[in-house]
Amino acid sequence: MLNRTDLRGQVPTAAELRATLPRAEYDVDAALHHVRPVVEAVRDRGVEAVLEYTEKFDKVRPGAVRVPRAELTQALAQLDPAVRAALEESIARVRKVHAEQRRTDVTTTVVDGGTVTEKWVPVERVGLYAPGGLAVYPSTVVMNVVPAQIAGVGSLVVCSPPQAAFGGLPHPTILAAAELLGVDEVWAVGGALAVALLAYGGTDTDGTELAPVDIVTGPGNIYLTAAKRLLRGLIGIDAEAGPTEIAVLADETADPVHVAADLISQAEHDPLAASVLVTTSEQLADAVDKELAHRVAATKHSERVAEALGGKQSGVILVSTVEDGLRVVDAYAAEHLEIQTANAREVAARVRNAGAIFVGAYAPVSLGDYCAGSNHVLPTAGLARHSSGLSVQSFLKGIHVVDYSEDALREVAGQVVALADAEDLPAHGEAITARFGGAVR
Repeated sequence: MLNRTDLRGQVPTAAELRATLPRAEYDVDAALHHVRPVVEAVRDRGVEAVLEYTEKFDKVRPGAVRVPRAELTQALAQLDPAVRAALEESIARVRKVHAEQRRTDVTTTVVDGGTVTEKWVPVERVGLYAPGGLAVYPSTVVMNVVPAQIAGVGSLVVCSPPQAAFGGLPHPTILAAAELLGVDEVWAVGGALAVALLAYGGTDTDGTELAPVDIVTGPGNIYLTAAKRLLRGLIGIDAEAGPTEIAVLADETADPVHVAADLISQAEHDPLAASVLVTTSEQLADAVDKELAHRVAATKHSERVAEALGGKQSGVILVSTVEDGLRVVDAYAAEHLEIQTANAREVAARVRNAGAIFVGAYAPVSLGDYCAGSNHVLPTAGLARHSSGLSVQSFLKGIHVVDYSEDALREVAGQVVALADAEDLPAHGEAITARFGGAVR
């Protein structure tokens, strides 16, 4: 079922690995052609354009963008108690982990009378997106909202697509999760429309202001990603997230049942989802293929899973050693990386590039999706080589506060003037000498 690439006995360069490893075709630039007129319409005509396009794309026209407060309360009251308990456990664990990410202001005394303070300030208002296409993601509401709240963001809005089955409201489980988290502003708008409305703001059908935000976070489809790219600068974004990915680095000690189940778990997200096994054991690869054959047929979303596993973005990479496997997974930089080898903790400690690392047989990616306490909004498409997942830091700005006395400035004035002259920016130096009668030592 999985395509195979045999790298045993080879030592490809990093560039060769990037060109060789499976990856989904995800052309955000091509999507910009479709997204630009939608974004421009929202900019020019606000909510009227949003509702027109929503009717076209989602086959439903909400009466208003903002979800009435009573709908959130009702959704929580009607939520399955088992799902509520699971969400509450997820929220508690995510809060516990993210509380440790709080930043504190630090003041450095550079010289007597001269200090620089790094001050951490939360952004003022954020837009948090929870998808609602092939699946419903209340867990993503948790992963977005909790770090924003811990960061101290003053105002936040959750966006999720309206559902025709629910009268133009987002899925009730999304609304219930928002209510559990104390979120009282939810907009029924999806995809590129959501990003555009969050960026430009507008006026709802009842005259209520829909205030613009400073940052938009959360995963979505290619059109949402294209809108993020188009509007980046007007708003901050977390990342240009593509289809989900799992890579499993495994040796002969891995259980093929575990590996196959984990590959399927991510494949059920999307036909473009990537499931990659990097292994030193051809016997394991064969056993995983056999396990996939009957598990895929038995799973609920078998057609979607089979398409994802059979796509060019998924496959098996055979390597000679775990050391070679580490080079491969670092080049791949998976959103989710499982280590199922002997001495898994030691191997995991050597990984440099991954959105999140899951160590050993009892830390599957599904745990991180819901109840590990980690965040599941993670970099995809190799962006983990340079970017991190969503965290409290995503909602904070570091501001340097410079406080120098006259004597402290005088001490370094000559050096500032020398550097200003070296850069042919004499007015910079004059801003110093003007404070000391036109001359410095």
